[in-house]
Amino acid sequence: MSRLTVLAAMSGGVDSAVAAALLAEQGHAVTGVTLKLWCYGTSPVSPRACCTLDAIDDARRVAARMGFPHFVVEAEEVFRARVLQPFLDAYAQGRTPYPCALCNQHLKFGDLVGRMELIGAEALVTGHYARVAPGPDGSPGLFRAADRDKDQSYALAMIPFDVLARVRFPLGELEKDAVRAHAARLGLSVWDKPESQDLCFVPDGDYAGFMVRNLGETRGTNPGPFVDRAGRVLGRHRGIIHYTVGQRRGLGLAASEPLFVLAIDAEANTVVVGGRAALESPGLVTGPANWLQPAPPAPGTRAQVQIRSRHRPAAARLHPQADGSVEVRFEAPQAAVTPGQACVFYDGDRVMGGAEIAHALAAGAPDAEAVGAAAAPDARPVTA
Repeated sequence: MSRLTVLAAMSGGVDSAVAAALLAEQGHAVTGVTLKLWCYGTSPVSPRACCTLDAIDDARRVAARMGFPHFVVEAEEVFRARVLQPFLDAYAQGRTPYPCALCNQHLKFGDLVGRMELIGAEALVTGHYARVAPGPDGSPGLFRAADRDKDQSYALAMIPFDVLARVRFPLGELEKDAVRAHAARLGLSVWDKPESQDLCFVPDGDYAGFMVRNLGETRGTNPGPFVDRAGRVLGRHRGIIHYTVGQRRGLGLAASEPLFVLAIDAEANTVVVGGRAALESPGLVTGPANWLQPAPPAPGTRAQVQIRSRHRPAAARLHPQADGSVEVRFEAPQAAVTPGQACVFYDGDRVMGGAEIAHALAAGAPDAEAVGAAAAPDARPVTA
């Protein structure tokens, strides 16, 4: 194996530490870098929060242990502009964003790739659980990790196709237990560090509270009506940023059947609710797609489609549109299709590409019709 000059992204956690350390152990010339984001030093103190000043110290200690240099890069402004602001804008517009995809796209595989030139690096190494391997045509492809429980390919679907040839994911073939075992074997101080959860800048999961308390957001906080699909008022909501498509708990509505959030209309400040069956959709339309293959697939191509991070991929057909969007038709209706979430297309273990969900298709919508409203959502969020 030839010796590579490597730039290793280090968050301060065990995964990125082991990824960098394994390359150093193999004799590659590693330089560690931690992007100091807006949330470093402002996130709530928690053992599961990755964005803390202690995390920077952890990364430094790992680099010192393995004998390679480590630098901290100020990235607060780009993080605020490319991740935080879109996060706020999406919620205010009645959508549910997926900030991890934006962070990977613009910072870890955007800003850092640009910085590779500064040290003459040939490869970017991260601690993501995913694999890069040649596809059938020989071009690099993004594939699921061996450890399915840790697989992060969904969160990586928006990264630029042209960076795949320069990326290394040393953990792609490893189980999580093996990663911790490597950390212990190498004497890394983070070997037993708890894993971070949820959004790095909202470790407690209270998105609405974070937006109001930490960022001073006021959009989407005014109370308004809960309505059914016929427009009848059923009660009052606390502000649209507190709700997401598919949500059942915390509505405070009395009804003869369980009610779920079906859609959020930010302009009218209404939250639409209804029964479980009304959550089902035969398909969706995305915004412009990011393809991780040389060209978009042919119309009608079969794929497995994942519409949120914990969603079990569903069989569907893809219909790329002239405006860059994709119409997705599921073989069986899917629940809680959420505007703003990432929609990722798989061919087996390979990620074909991904896009942001623009809106769900209504039952009975014409099949594979060119939809001009890809940028004008008519529904909102999802958990599930």
